[in-house]
Amino acid sequence: MEVKKADTLDLIGEKPRRNRQRPGTEASAPGPVPVPTTPPPAPVVKKAVLSLIDDDKPKVRRRPSSISPIVPLSGKPAPLLAPLPEPEPEPEPAPVVEPAPPAPVTPPVPTATEVEDDDASDDPRVISIKPPIIVRELAARMNQKVFVLIKDLMALDIFANPGVSIEPDIAAKICEKHGFIFEREKREKGGGVHKVEEVVQAPVAPVEEPEETLKPRAPIITFMGHVDHGKTSLIDAIRESRVASGEAGGITQGVAAYSIDYKGQKITILDTPGHAAFTAMRARGAMVTDIVVLVIAANDGIMPQTKEAIAHAKAANVKIVVAMNKCDLPSADFDKVKRQLQENDLSPEDWGGEIGCVPVSATKKIGIEELLERALLEAEILELRANPKAACRAMVIESRIEPGRGPTASVIPQTGTLRVGTSFICGPHYGKVKSMVDDRGRSVKEAGPATPVEVTGFSAIPNVGDELVEMDNERDAKKLSDERTAGLRAGKLAAPKRASLESLFADAKGSERKSLRLLLKTDVQGSLEAIIAQLREIKSDKVSIDFVLSAVGPITESDILLSSASNAVVVGFNTKVEPKAVKAAKAEGVQVKLYSIIYELLDQMEEAMLGLLDPLTREKILGHATIKQVFKIQRGRVGGCVVTDGKMVRNARARVLRGKQPVYDGGFQTLRRFTEDASEVRSGMECGVRLGDFNDYEVNDVIECYELEKIAQTL
Repeated sequence: MEVKKADTLDLIGEKPRRNRQRPGTEASAPGPVPVPTTPPPAPVVKKAVLSLIDDDKPKVRRRPSSISPIVPLSGKPAPLLAPLPEPEPEPEPAPVVEPAPPAPVTPPVPTATEVEDDDASDDPRVISIKPPIIVRELAARMNQKVFVLIKDLMALDIFANPGVSIEPDIAAKICEKHGFIFEREKREKGGGVHKVEEVVQAPVAPVEEPEETLKPRAPIITFMGHVDHGKTSLIDAIRESRVASGEAGGITQGVAAYSIDYKGQKITILDTPGHAAFTAMRARGAMVTDIVVLVIAANDGIMPQTKEAIAHAKAANVKIVVAMNKCDLPSADFDKVKRQLQENDLSPEDWGGEIGCVPVSATKKIGIEELLERALLEAEILELRANPKAACRAMVIESRIEPGRGPTASVIPQTGTLRVGTSFICGPHYGKVKSMVDDRGRSVKEAGPATPVEVTGFSAIPNVGDELVEMDNERDAKKLSDERTAGLRAGKLAAPKRASLESLFADAKGSERKSLRLLLKTDVQGSLEAIIAQLREIKSDKVSIDFVLSAVGPITESDILLSSASNAVVVGFNTKVEPKAVKAAKAEGVQVKLYSIIYELLDQMEEAMLGLLDPLTREKILGHATIKQVFKIQRGRVGGCVVTDGKMVRNARARVLRGKQPVYDGGFQTLRRFTEDASEVRSGMECGVRLGDFNDYEVNDVIECYELEKIAQTL
């Protein structure tokens, strides 16, 4: 009966239990089957599965009197709470093998959701959400009210509702404010920590290179001065070439770089334009150079652009050598040039200063060697050296688009060696060097410090003055380029300026202004910048210049169609028109203006702006006449007048003044002297006047004769 009672109690219990034997004892069990010494593995696995599921459930405490002994997973049986019948002793009890710990028991493989939950539970401050990031979901992950996040977003000038998605950068700022870490990328399965986003940065320029790595390099000499003072002709005499003869108008309109070999010493020469429009080009030439050769015509002296070149050279803190060109002319005055140099704080050597002045003649090739010797002497004093094995850093001095080659740029490496196949970042653009050409048009595989080359392989036209920096691989260069481009785009899409009364008045006034729409295409980037800067300097409250498109390259068919749609004039500078564009321009009726000299372009654009303005109309008083008597005729009335001053002109206009108030304004219908028509009646004479269909003449009315003249407006 005792055994049956125990069985009944076991059936009532929530979980079936098995009686296990203690070492050295034998429990009484019904039936002749002996109790196994080793517990079967099935209950252990079942217990492990049950423990994973029921871990969070509260354990039910059972009464000890009605529950048989429980064997935990550790293998050690719990003490018996109820006495059982004494078992019969055995001669030699078999040893009991303890069950293995639960660690080696293979549990069911958890799902991906369980792994993510386990990872997230490691650090509750880490929040990982795959895009799109919804405001409501982010608030739930942060245990915050939705309106709290909306308030934080409003502080960042972002107006959103709970169902709107936000950018990862914004979500990271919100999480950081509330003490959380926003994970941009999901950590990998089984990863111990969250994956940190890789940040690519451009290599930092070394502050000081090791002394043993520095090698002598060629000096960079920039020729600067006023327009038409002979800079390019002087360089032609040095290089024994004829560059100046091929330039439009005989003036330089772009930065050119050359490399020469003088007595075994390499020299890099930069030619900068002297026209006032190319200030930015001269500034770039001064910043990249080591020595400035200031070319001054001995018969002209220092001119406005010469003073500007002096200012750029002083700002760049470079050495200055003065070349007094055109010394072979009879009107050359060296003392005048030196006196003007002294006035601009440049003291010549023979006057006790440090500035070397060398008389030269580009046409007769006089003083060329002395000028180069002086420049090399200054370079030797400067001890110019660079590390050719360092990461390459080069300066872009000019850029353009060439048919069949794409975006190209003229660069001068400042440190390191630029090789074909090198990945680089240049401003917001990236690329990989496809080919390099020197100043003689020869293909080269590498270019050391201070060696000018023309590089292809840019993703887009680089900005002149940007620095080309070598990168480890093209992938990092592209990623850094995307980051910089995104930064520029974010700056353009910044929060707009709020309206004010002053801005509204300015907008209302500006809506009355006329606009000259231009589509500008040039050959190189430097010329594009210079022309845009000069056109924007034309100040006018009546006409504005709007650039529909400004780019480098030839004029294409798409440019013509864009100009036709926007009612713009196509302007090309030192560029050509593609054949398809010529046909499209004729079909669309678009005007294409091509220029090769910047003077003509600027003058004609200013004339076009003036042509948009309607002429002003102004009255010019011709004379006055007083009505002495009114005559009735068959077709109305006529005023008999005496011209008091000036004259009455038949083709002019007139108004009737009564007490200084005009009562009629119109043209002459009749102007007679006695019975004959007259073209004009002068002062002191009598005449009969009839104006239009006016008949209400009175004695002592004054007829004022005037004409309208048109006056051209000014900008």
